[in-house]
Amino acid sequence: MIDDRLSIRSASAAPSGPLPDSGGPAGAATVSERGLEALARTLAACAQRGDAIALRGPLGAGKTTFARHFIRSYAKRRGGTVEEAPSPTFTLVQLYSFGDENIWHIDLYRIGSPEELWEIGFEEALADGICLIEWPERAGRLLPSRRLDIGLEHTGDPLMRRITVRDRTGHNGDGAPGRLTPLFDRLAGIDGGNASTDAQADSGVGARARLAFLAGTEWRDARMTALSGDASFRRYFRLTGGPSPALLMDAPPPQEDVAPFVRVARHLRALGFSAPEIHAEDPERGYLVIEDFGDATFTRRLAEGADEHALYTLATDTLIALHRHPDAAAVDVPPYDADALQREADLLIDWFLPAVTGAPTPPAVAAEYRAVWRGLYPLADTAAPTLVLRDYHVDNLMELPGRAGIAACGLLDFQDAPIGSPAYDLVSLVADARRDISPALREAMVGRYLAAFPALDRADFLAAAAMLSAQRNCKIIGIFTRLMARDGKPVYLQHIPRVWRLLEADLAHPALAPVEAWLDAAVPPALRIVPQFGNRP
Repeated sequence: MIDDRLSIRSASAAPSGPLPDSGGPAGAATVSERGLEALARTLAACAQRGDAIALRGPLGAGKTTFARHFIRSYAKRRGGTVEEAPSPTFTLVQLYSFGDENIWHIDLYRIGSPEELWEIGFEEALADGICLIEWPERAGRLLPSRRLDIGLEHTGDPLMRRITVRDRTGHNGDGAPGRLTPLFDRLAGIDGGNASTDAQADSGVGARARLAFLAGTEWRDARMTALSGDASFRRYFRLTGGPSPALLMDAPPPQEDVAPFVRVARHLRALGFSAPEIHAEDPERGYLVIEDFGDATFTRRLAEGADEHALYTLATDTLIALHRHPDAAAVDVPPYDADALQREADLLIDWFLPAVTGAPTPPAVAAEYRAVWRGLYPLADTAAPTLVLRDYHVDNLMELPGRAGIAACGLLDFQDAPIGSPAYDLVSLVADARRDISPALREAMVGRYLAAFPALDRADFLAAAAMLSAQRNCKIIGIFTRLMARDGKPVYLQHIPRVWRLLEADLAHPALAPVEAWLDAAVPPALRIVPQFGNRP
């Protein structure tokens, strides 16, 4: 629901100077609109009632654009939509209600004095929900000390904005670390390192190293534009003006190792699949120039209204072709054995359970958890092992126009591929942690896959699929928690309720009864929540 609260004021010159500096962790970057949207989405994923976000900067700097991205992303988080998010320049206040949660978008440009704020319900807004405040300088002493300050400035490039962020959500706004400090310690990463429109504008050590690498390639004169990042330490830059469309992958050692990506990419291409071609490489420094598949991820195509059934059929057929290939497993990658599966499953008890209970998982509880899983891993051995791409879902699949059959399915993010059960990638596709899929579509794709392998024992395969899906979902809940607790990336927390629903559906399979019993005892429904980090402001 949107509520316009109209209060006409006499317009006067609005100040655009800086807010008083009261300390607090800060970060800065130069961002494109995509980067601004990414920051807004990230903040919307962790915003809480009582948060005040002060948006400052001159006219046209992007304050309202940021607010719109925030409002739409928050609406999606709450299960709603906001088609129109008009500027409150003349209405002064726009109220957006999502059940018992409200967002107040307030524009103080036309306010003549701080005293007028009482008339528009400013105090009510601060107490009632999340406040996005444009021209916060006009609030004077009424601006809360606990807040997040975001400054936007023009740059010489009309497509870019300079953004500064200061976290004052700590105790009493006195400069103590706020709950968002880990996020803004990694401000550059929020925009995927999108610090400039070209490499020359990025004057850091990393930029010089990237340029030095490119100097030895055919893309030495290419323009380098940063792309949005992911849940890893990798960064991607689009290279234009070279001999062919390409991306620069910057995967810094020791956090990342490009060698597995190169190995698996070349293996997949040799088998006839559409993995990116490797144009140039420097494994020691973590640089690759790879083929650019464009922007048409399955996720984006679905959002644009593409045929969902057709895209999922293409993805399933690609898996079928890979699993039918006699040389699929003929590559030097690790086995997806019981030890590897257990390391992943442990993420639930290492990160999620301590986050929701406030204490480390007791050793006896952890030992019982591991014993339960160890008894189930043999279910994965009922089908011949194959190459497991491991993160096989719509975010990592690309629609490639002009290519026929399974070649139209571009493959990404396979650097962690092991050899394991063929059921793993299928459940990764049809039980997606980031996207709801209808039961009918899920059943159709599983049925299509099984029809392609009539020799498979259906009951054994479905038992393996249920077990691997449950193991994967325990892992993902732990990973999404760790991404916030360790890396300051809260945007993934919003997916945890969906992953719990998927895990609870997995537990309906009789083979998962031991896991269900352990979860009921150690992680009862009251604890199956989104972890909270830090104190509420």
